[in-house]
Amino acid sequence: MFVIIGYVVVLGSVLGGFILAGGHVHSLIQPTEFLTIGGAALGQFFVANPPNVVKATLAALPSVLKGSHLNKALYMDLLAMLYEILSKVRKEGLMSIENDVENPESSPIFSKYPAIANDHHAMEFLCDYLRMMVGGNLNAFEIENLMDNEIETHHHEGEVPIHAMAKVADGLPAFGIVAAVMGVVHTMESVGIPPAELGKLIAAALVGTFLGILLSYGFVSPIATALEHKLHESTKMFQCMKVVMLASMNGYAPQVAVEFGRKVLYSSDRPSFRELEEDLKARKGK
Repeated sequence: MFVIIGYVVVLGSVLGGFILAGGHVHSLIQPTEFLTIGGAALGQFFVANPPNVVKATLAALPSVLKGSHLNKALYMDLLAMLYEILSKVRKEGLMSIENDVENPESSPIFSKYPAIANDHHAMEFLCDYLRMMVGGNLNAFEIENLMDNEIETHHHEGEVPIHAMAKVADGLPAFGIVAAVMGVVHTMESVGIPPAELGKLIAAALVGTFLGILLSYGFVSPIATALEHKLHESTKMFQCMKVVMLASMNGYAPQVAVEFGRKVLYSSDRPSFRELEEDLKARKGK
């Protein structure tokens, strides 16, 4: 929603200023300039990126238009789920969660938290490390190192669409200049036409530079930035699970372990200590 609002503000400000200065919007409508700039940028995108990057970028773009599902309510569910798992481990031993880990889709614990259970990447991360805890072959330091490496890999994979879109944004002003130069060439070879017609050709050429810069800084570059914010948000979820599991492995009680996870969350999404405590008590009473 905010993306659409932002685009409306960009167009409204640019076109509004142009109109107030006495300009005519129809003079900015130059299909050939759009074709030159847009086609060149699309070609650059396909040349610069292998098929897997193209697919990842196209798959990531719709997420920009969606609101983030990572909010305080979801993190409350995540911390409550981790608390329930760790409480079961503390009461019944690590082997008691073996079936939950091996068959998460039929787990009575995970089924209570569909928002998290439906997140394939989060569940895979959680179950993999719970499985290692059940196996008992790795200590907390080894698992922490492995978690860090996996989170870093996840982060690098998430950066791929960001870099791809940033490169397209970087190239758009240059393609705008290319379109403008081609327009000037066309103007110079048409010097024999009436001045009024010549002025239209010059205006069309200048629109190329205008479009390249506007599309770059007003439309494409903000998409790359929005994708970057979403990547940071998704990484925070893995970090939360990481510190909770490590705290448990280091001998902390479930209530303290989830407090570790609460503290790593962004302040905008972090429940207060009292909110979390009351939520856990309320869920226990059900």
